[in-house]
Amino acid sequence: MSKTLIVQKYGGTSVGTLERIECVADRIVKLRKTGIDIVIVVSAMAGETDKLLKMARSLSKNPARREIDMLLSSGERISSALLALALQSRGVPALSMTGRQVGLQTDSTHTRARIMSIDAQRARKMLNENYVIVVAGFQGVNAEGDVTTLGRGGSDTSAVALAVALGARQCEIYTDVDGVYTADPRLVPQARRLDVVSYDEMLEMASLGAKVLQIRCVEFAHKYQMPLLVKSSFKEGDEGTLICEEDPKMEQPVVSGIMCDKNQAKITLKEVPDQPGIAANIFEPLAAASISVDMIIQNISEQGHTDLSFTLAREDLDEAMVITKKVAKKIHATKVSADAKIAKLSIVGAGMRSHSGVAAQIFKTLSAHNINILMISTSEIKVSCIIEQKNSKLAANALHDAFDMASKPAKKNTKKKTTKKVSTA
Repeated sequence: MSKTLIVQKYGGTSVGTLERIECVADRIVKLRKTGIDIVIVVSAMAGETDKLLKMARSLSKNPARREIDMLLSSGERISSALLALALQSRGVPALSMTGRQVGLQTDSTHTRARIMSIDAQRARKMLNENYVIVVAGFQGVNAEGDVTTLGRGGSDTSAVALAVALGARQCEIYTDVDGVYTADPRLVPQARRLDVVSYDEMLEMASLGAKVLQIRCVEFAHKYQMPLLVKSSFKEGDEGTLICEEDPKMEQPVVSGIMCDKNQAKITLKEVPDQPGIAANIFEPLAAASISVDMIIQNISEQGHTDLSFTLAREDLDEAMVITKKVAKKIHATKVSADAKIAKLSIVGAGMRSHSGVAAQIFKTLSAHNINILMISTSEIKVSCIIEQKNSKLAANALHDAFDMASKPAKKNTKKKTTKKVSTA
């Protein structure tokens, strides 16, 4: 394909009303005049997915996942068809396509399917015929021909997968925020938008509660080296945040972001027998129930017993407590308790690889504000602390100040790597 291709994804708020769809169409017309080929991926209109789920659950307490996929996939089809109509009314040849029609093949895990392959032959044909393709995101089709969906935020993954399959220059994610910030601006008023974030940093941020991008989307982009640009569809001239490979020629900031996840809970088992196989007895039933465990801490054994604590998503707490109490009885632990008033505060930065003292600065800052740390977890570019939820805002602002994150670092190299070609899938 001789012309430059860009894949753009518009989220639910960006296509939330007919007026917003008109604005998106105007933006596409303007870009098309520059001679660039365009593929658009859209989410369902804001609130549509929740409305459909509510309808399903009013009819069935436990709706079949296959039927949920059939139902929810309609939301993206509506917005893709409406945007195609808006483009056609502006004299732009446009064609809406479902996940099936664009060749997006998935496995058969309904409501959280994974992409297996994309046969982009028809999409390439329509691009060569000068069409703008508007794809219904979030959906695909399995080997049996059944509609599948990719889970919440799956349109991001659809867009990156299409960008890779079609050999796009980059994938642009348009949302209601103008990029990735050093912290949640609602929590930290001094938070600053980042110009560039590495794939590794963004993966950590997404896993720690940043809702700008779905983690699977970032994993896909990282694997195929597809540059991602996060921008606001509500602002013109906004540069956004580029997510790309870390530039070894540039010195990375020690800390790039502070994440605060309040959707956390902690379960503690008291006086667990300190024997081989006990941990497996505790965590295997949780895994069988598809409950993900995050941090795990076990105290030093005393008189053949130990205390064990672990964290998990708060929405899984009730189910996890039922399972854990059964396990505790089986292994003869004396008590099971839960704490839903906690938060996970995390510091992320590629520069932590080459700078010492980050953890010490975190502990010193939290201590100075009389904030107790309940649990600690670290990786090469991350330090996470479990704290009381009531201290979330104070802790996030204190650490943001301690690492001087409101100040923009001096640029040593202003060139952005946005035009690297990737192999097709």
